[in-house]
Amino acid sequence: MSQKPQKSQKKPSAKPKASDKEDKQKEDAELEIEALAKKYNTNLKKGLGAKKAAEILERDGPNELEKPPKPTLLMLFLMQLTSFIIILLMVAAVASILVNATGPDAADPLSYTTGIAIGIIVLINAGIAAWTEHKAGDALEALSKMTQANIYVLRDGKEVQVPVPSVVAGDIVVLGTGDVVPADLRLFEAKDFKVSEMALTGEPDDVAKTSKVKEKKDGAPEKLTPETMAFSGCSITSGLGRGLVTDTGMNTRIGRIAKLIAGEDGGQKTTCFCFPDTSGNQTPLQQNLNKLGARIGVLAIVICVGIFIIGWVTDRKDPSNPESAAWLYMILVSVTLAVAAIPEGIPLCVTISLSLGCSDMVNQEVLVRKLAAVETLGSASVICSDKTGTLTEGKMTMVGMYTAGVTYDVTGKGFDPEVGQVQRSGSSANSGKDMGVKSNLLAAILCCNTTLSKEKDEDGVMKWTPKGNSSEAPIVVAARKVGLSETIANEYPRVLEVPFSSSRKMMLTVSQVKGTEICPGGMPLPAGTNYLAVCKGAPNDIIDLCCEQLKEDGSVAKLTEDDKKDILKIVDGYSARALRVLAIAARPMSSLPYDESNEDISTDQKFEACRKQLRLIGLVASIDPERDGVPDSVLAARGAGIRVVMITGDYLLTAIAIAKNVNILQPCDDPDVSAVDCACLRPDGEYLDSKEMDKLTGSVRVFARAKPEDKLEIVKSIQRQGQVAAMTGDGVNDAPALNQADIGVAMGIQGTEVAKGASDMILTDDNFCSIVAAVEKGRAIYAGIQKFVAFIMSVHIAEVMQIFICIVVGIPVMRTPLQILFLILVTDLPPSIALGVEPGEANILKMRPRPKDEPIVLAWMWLAMVMNGMVLTTVIVAVYLISLMNFCDGEFLQANIYLLDDYETKLSLAQTVAFISLVWSENIRAYISRSFTNPMWHDVLGNKEMQKAIVLAQICLYAAVLTPYLSDKILGLRGLEIGVFGWALAIIGPVGCFILSEGCKLISAYQARKYQDSLAISQSETPSLPVKGKIGKPSKAVAEEPLKGRCGSCWAWFW
Repeated sequence: MSQKPQKSQKKPSAKPKASDKEDKQKEDAELEIEALAKKYNTNLKKGLGAKKAAEILERDGPNELEKPPKPTLLMLFLMQLTSFIIILLMVAAVASILVNATGPDAADPLSYTTGIAIGIIVLINAGIAAWTEHKAGDALEALSKMTQANIYVLRDGKEVQVPVPSVVAGDIVVLGTGDVVPADLRLFEAKDFKVSEMALTGEPDDVAKTSKVKEKKDGAPEKLTPETMAFSGCSITSGLGRGLVTDTGMNTRIGRIAKLIAGEDGGQKTTCFCFPDTSGNQTPLQQNLNKLGARIGVLAIVICVGIFIIGWVTDRKDPSNPESAAWLYMILVSVTLAVAAIPEGIPLCVTISLSLGCSDMVNQEVLVRKLAAVETLGSASVICSDKTGTLTEGKMTMVGMYTAGVTYDVTGKGFDPEVGQVQRSGSSANSGKDMGVKSNLLAAILCCNTTLSKEKDEDGVMKWTPKGNSSEAPIVVAARKVGLSETIANEYPRVLEVPFSSSRKMMLTVSQVKGTEICPGGMPLPAGTNYLAVCKGAPNDIIDLCCEQLKEDGSVAKLTEDDKKDILKIVDGYSARALRVLAIAARPMSSLPYDESNEDISTDQKFEACRKQLRLIGLVASIDPERDGVPDSVLAARGAGIRVVMITGDYLLTAIAIAKNVNILQPCDDPDVSAVDCACLRPDGEYLDSKEMDKLTGSVRVFARAKPEDKLEIVKSIQRQGQVAAMTGDGVNDAPALNQADIGVAMGIQGTEVAKGASDMILTDDNFCSIVAAVEKGRAIYAGIQKFVAFIMSVHIAEVMQIFICIVVGIPVMRTPLQILFLILVTDLPPSIALGVEPGEANILKMRPRPKDEPIVLAWMWLAMVMNGMVLTTVIVAVYLISLMNFCDGEFLQANIYLLDDYETKLSLAQTVAFISLVWSENIRAYISRSFTNPMWHDVLGNKEMQKAIVLAQICLYAAVLTPYLSDKILGLRGLEIGVFGWALAIIGPVGCFILSEGCKLISAYQARKYQDSLAISQSETPSLPVKGKIGKPSKAVAEEPLKGRCGSCWAWFW
């Protein structure tokens, strides 16, 4: 059930007691269904009307659990004001006002401009942070709405799909395997219907449900839940059913549990300032960066305390107020420098980058359900993929058939039954009237639930469109080609259906039949036949159950072991051509082999009784072509160091053929080693021990005839080897594997709600290419975060270095506290955000997957940050010294400058030149930071957001230095007075920064290459991929000297 903030519901004046709700539920479970429908004013066949449903929704509110409301923009703004950084800024503003209030110009309002300006900048900064976080939250909320569950209900007599929150009491819900029960409901139809109630009762076993109210037997224990009720949040593990919704939202069983939990927790968690605590929503990356920022903050404060002590001891006073105490001025400088040193913009930029990245992925057919998946995508080293519908189109066409001892070809393409025919192999004559063909296809139709009809496509063109299971579509199309009518199945009333499941490997139906043959010109039926059981499924499993076979003349012969081997050779031939093969078997019966009146007989017992003494009718073989682009995407994944593994329920030879077509298996791979039947994972019914399992999964690329539980064991084995696994799945039984995988990927089209709920991301087009595109985008997002962290940190390192040099050497501090804050707002934040959305570099899929435990900032990146901080410090200090000597009559020491006439103006001119030079240098550094390895001029205009950020920075710069009153009275800058020399001198900064930073990049590029080489060596320690003739092994050097923790040795590569 959806977990969104709930609209206020109208409540009765008297709060209902828990016992009242239990009594109501018991009444709903036992009441006659017609009386219950009358109670809820609904129709069992037509459901509610749309208008009536809207009225109930307005009355009761949406069908979702209550959760704390999302913080408003105002709340986010106030929360920003409680951060440690903002409090430091406010301390600086108050300190500035107090210092000036005790000075000689206390009566002059302009003397308080610094303190007031700091306060204004605090508000602006908090406003920008709150607005961007609010927009990021809106983007993530929009994504969550796109991934919310839908369910089929009856409205105005039509079966329509609606969002789960819009389900109301009285709705008639249509349920199937893989759905999640959307609300508490009373079942009135249930076919092999089982649910998992672990979330409610803790019981691990599936619970069978029924639509019939049974009398409680004397002495029988009370069941945990009524048999006729299905409860919200429980997943449907098998069967089909329909139910009448009795309770929604917080009135459901799970809603009452949520109320109890909320009561125990005391409601919404808050911070010490009584604001909502949102830390639980952070991803591991965000948490790690917050810790990194905190550690850097502590270090910065220690440095600033040192600078304060040095400045106090050396009697460094405020040049604008020389009469004030040195310690007061140094408090201002130290506090403001602490703010400049602490990378407070990192968490905000990470949030923006992740949320925008998730929004961008929607355009690539990927819906991200969990934000942490974006980080993990960059680490993916193994992709375990389903075949049907993911690697292939999922649009199968029958091309071959074997029945009554004869092989046939089926011509035509697609779903058009008016094109093509069935003909004997080697002949062009139409053989659609052959007894075996008609019997095989009719028997298969009786075991299908798929329909075929003409519908308008998006362009308004009428096209044949199947509705139902993709594996049944070719059967329906072929049946129409041989003249079997659309409604022929209605002539054979179905009395039992056992749906296909991954454990049964087949579907079974029992239908009523009449006459002496299955259809005119079809298979003869024994006298007295009233029922026909039909099984459709995996050839090996079906053939094992058969004891006889249909012959070409309509007779029946014993199916010997030699016959089975011969038929399996035919299956192998089809499979080697990458065809999907299904076997069709039937059993004529005079009566049902179970007591139909006995309600205690389970579906499994009926299934076992009906599938005995089967007669093999034939085989059908269909082709499912690979999706466009998949072979190239598999090669791209290989180039990215990602092993692609196909896990399929298909026959081994079919799997191998498909794997070759999509490049999972290449000519150098030995299929005998690279592809296995999953039976070898559990040779004696028990799975191999961890060591043997890891040895097998470390080299195999194709797993055939896989069960859902096999997927789980494969994922666990891959993770034990230190690999990061992405796993695709669509069925209810895939949920454990999806949940276990580092990245669970559910199918948006064929996927069940249970699979989607267990996943981290959903492919809206079910296409493997989208997984590779998502990995590429995930790597780009992570790389962008690394780039802006490196950029911000180098800037802050430079700020500390510059002020530290000024204090220690004895030259005037080159920037006032207000100027520092202005630079943080203008030169740091916009380019950082732009770097966070930096497009991925062209070679990003040629890099090795990063280790899962790799820190966001590597050792060589730290060195690059320090080097770039030193470069920025060197060029700006040089520009400042030249400016001081030019404007301050050849002096550069503070003690001498303070003796000059009109020293304040002269010092302001030098500070202005340094200020302009720093902004320009930072703008150049922003472009340089777009890549750790490529030169700045490479695709220089590739990031449109960077152009916007730099234009904004330039506008703010010229407004700051050229606007009268703002520049000279508030910021203390005099851009109109520095002359041509000053502007020309300022250019030295960006030019020098460009040359030296690009030189440093050569070192960084070398270290980055060495690091990638170390990853390649380290990752080659895992079992090598087998090639023809030998099993690859790691080199002796690699085996003797593991390279774990290689990132810590980056310094050694440089020195």
